[in-house]
Amino acid sequence: MTSIARSALPLSGIRVVDFGQYIAGPAVAMIFGDLGATVVHVDPPGGPLWDTPANAILNRNKLIVTLDLKSQQGLDEAKALVAEADIIVENFRPGVLARLGIDFAELRKARPELITLSIPGFASDDELRRDWRAFETVIAASSGVFTDMGLNRVLMGINPSFSPLPLSSAYGTMLAASATVLALQARERTGHGDHIEVPLASAVMEGLSYNSILIDDYPLRYQTQREREIERRRSEGLPMDMSYDALQEFLDPFYRSYVCADGRMFYVVCPSHKNHAKRCLQALGIYDELVAEGLREEEDTYLPVSQWSSDVSLGVYPLPKFWADKIAARMKEVFLTRTAAEWECVFGEGLFPGAPQRWLKEWIADDHARAAGLMIEVDDPILGQMTQPGPMAWLQESAEAMLAPRPRRWGTAKDALAMLAEMERPSLPVPTDAPGGWLDGVRVLDLCNVIAGPHSVAYLARFGAEVIKIDPAKPLYDCWNTVIFGMSHMRGKQSLLLNIGSPDGRVVFEELVRSADVVVWNATDRQVKAMGLDAESLKVLNRQAIFCQLDCFGGVRTGPRTDYLGYDDLVQSATGIMLRFGGSMETPEEHAHVGTIDVMCGFGAALGIAAALYQKSRTGIVGRPRTSLSALTGLAQIPFCYDYAGRGPFDEPSGRETKGYHALSRLYETASGDHLLLCASEADLPRFRKVEGLEGIPEMAASDREAYLSRAFMTASAETWQQRLQEADIGVSLCENIETVRSRSARIADATPGIDRGSYSFSIFPNHPSGHTVTQLDPFAIRPTVGKVTAVAPAEKYGASTRAVLKSLNYTDAQIDRLIASGAISETWSEEYLPS
Repeated sequence: MTSIARSALPLSGIRVVDFGQYIAGPAVAMIFGDLGATVVHVDPPGGPLWDTPANAILNRNKLIVTLDLKSQQGLDEAKALVAEADIIVENFRPGVLARLGIDFAELRKARPELITLSIPGFASDDELRRDWRAFETVIAASSGVFTDMGLNRVLMGINPSFSPLPLSSAYGTMLAASATVLALQARERTGHGDHIEVPLASAVMEGLSYNSILIDDYPLRYQTQREREIERRRSEGLPMDMSYDALQEFLDPFYRSYVCADGRMFYVVCPSHKNHAKRCLQALGIYDELVAEGLREEEDTYLPVSQWSSDVSLGVYPLPKFWADKIAARMKEVFLTRTAAEWECVFGEGLFPGAPQRWLKEWIADDHARAAGLMIEVDDPILGQMTQPGPMAWLQESAEAMLAPRPRRWGTAKDALAMLAEMERPSLPVPTDAPGGWLDGVRVLDLCNVIAGPHSVAYLARFGAEVIKIDPAKPLYDCWNTVIFGMSHMRGKQSLLLNIGSPDGRVVFEELVRSADVVVWNATDRQVKAMGLDAESLKVLNRQAIFCQLDCFGGVRTGPRTDYLGYDDLVQSATGIMLRFGGSMETPEEHAHVGTIDVMCGFGAALGIAAALYQKSRTGIVGRPRTSLSALTGLAQIPFCYDYAGRGPFDEPSGRETKGYHALSRLYETASGDHLLLCASEADLPRFRKVEGLEGIPEMAASDREAYLSRAFMTASAETWQQRLQEADIGVSLCENIETVRSRSARIADATPGIDRGSYSFSIFPNHPSGHTVTQLDPFAIRPTVGKVTAVAPAEKYGASTRAVLKSLNYTDAQIDRLIASGAISETWSEEYLPS
């Protein structure tokens, strides 16, 4: 394979100084280094604040220097490094770095082209929380992540529920990295740098935005068996005490795990698609018998259910209980006839989604993960040969260079300064007076479905991109998957319904491609080639268009499962997330929350698009950005996603009963019945002497702490304990739920994006186009000082812009009417916005 130099990477020539600690700051700078930037990482005299093997990943492609910013010499050396930087990254509490002498506002007065990035735990304008010790779990507890954590846990009465996935840092990393590179590409046009704040609490809310939406008068057809059971138990005052085994019978047959001949569980994710569920039943050999027993496929599932010819339709989620039970019973029998590996081939080659349950350790060593570059080898100077997650996003043409990152290395401030100073400073235009949005004037064509792809483009819309969303003239997915999810990811978009497969539809499609700056599609290589959007075919249509591709299992290289289809939950099963959450091969559980990895991957696609736009503006080279769900699971699991000789056991917290890491970092119940998340370490023990009721902790044996704290916390309310612990500067938060966070932070929509409203901000749309009152998270996690963020419009009805988009291509009303009559285009899928 031809060797590709790092100089071909899109951020080659960009200089970064990274003051970050823990995950988010270093991970952002790691991504910049992966993409070709030259990065200097600054550690304090005692070394990194988080002592972990994961630092070998976070600091790859970096020169590490040790500086004492509290000394004059250290501060002077830091300022000299900063003077050479294009981008500076930090993730301390608001104001900490400025108090140490590195003041971003002052730096940018002298150098307006500088881009500075702050990633605090809570927003700098959040007067209540900005000075908290905002560790990962504190942010999660405060943001509702651990409470009502998925329907399964609610029904089992496990509430709150702990997870070791660093979701706040993972979402914050991808938001911050993509925003910074968007600012970098805008700088090429406007000459302006920017100061960007990305609070981790706001980032995790954006990551979970599909879980916080509230739709008044939600139609019954979309309620799952689990949701109905929760409602029944609450209304009848019954306990939430369902067993794991009993709960399985409340799952949709196309959205659950099955035992195979080898005892391994296999996860099927085939709901909602017109073809996937049918292909699944046909491959299992049970389709015909189920049809003979009355299983139907409604021609038009976007009609109200009252107008269906039957109470069931294959490919619609959720199925009625009668049919769910019948289908699941037959599927259980058939899955026992083959091994999980055999079923993986059947599903992958048959073009419908399913995957075996694997442990993370298995995924790290997996043949596909290694072949595709989703896992890579790095010769670390301390840990030796080490398996690490591969790139999170890449440009296809230069990505090979990302598979062999330089291991972390150490040097002096003098070494670092010489390395930065010898690099050529970029030439930039004279700054304009009105820089506007980072993506003003950029037209994006969105061909995506489900969540990851559409969310990536919805994210771009807030920065001024014009977005046209293309969906089929006749829907492939059911309205739960399109309309419900679309209320979040269709915001700020024009909706066009187009049959690209018809001759006339293809003509319209190609005209749109010729008009676009960026085209985005979540599809496999096989699908991209069939659509004529591979590199050579796209050049014929539009040589300047950037094509961004997302998929499930894709990596820099082609692997044995690259063309296999998949969704968020499927990649959770393939990479160990579900087994960790559930705790055993017998009890896998999807990690709670809709779109957990999807949204992260969407931000990864936006990062790739930003890098491609920057590269194009600097060099004229038109790159093809890519990312995948599998690539982003490396970031979601970064505290434990690695292996090397002598590595300790994979013993991170797992299973339903886990409450945290250890006695000083876990969930506790209090006298008020509320739960508290304590986040402290051995280094914090002296602080407990200042906490009334916990003064004896420092002298206590570690083995006695949990029982002691459990008793102590039951002597006062959660609010009392939170106040006492915060006064001692110990990490702590009440376990909030998302509903409470939303109700406290919501206002009637006022056409502002919420970036000035603290860590949490929601808008209520009483006049939503759906006819329902809808409350949604604001587009508020990215807070630039210079670039403009727009409050994107609510999602219009699918097809509402079909006529307007064609008119912009100079079609007449008569021509549009003929296209509608021929089926090439459509103006609607249904009479109702949200079919009842």
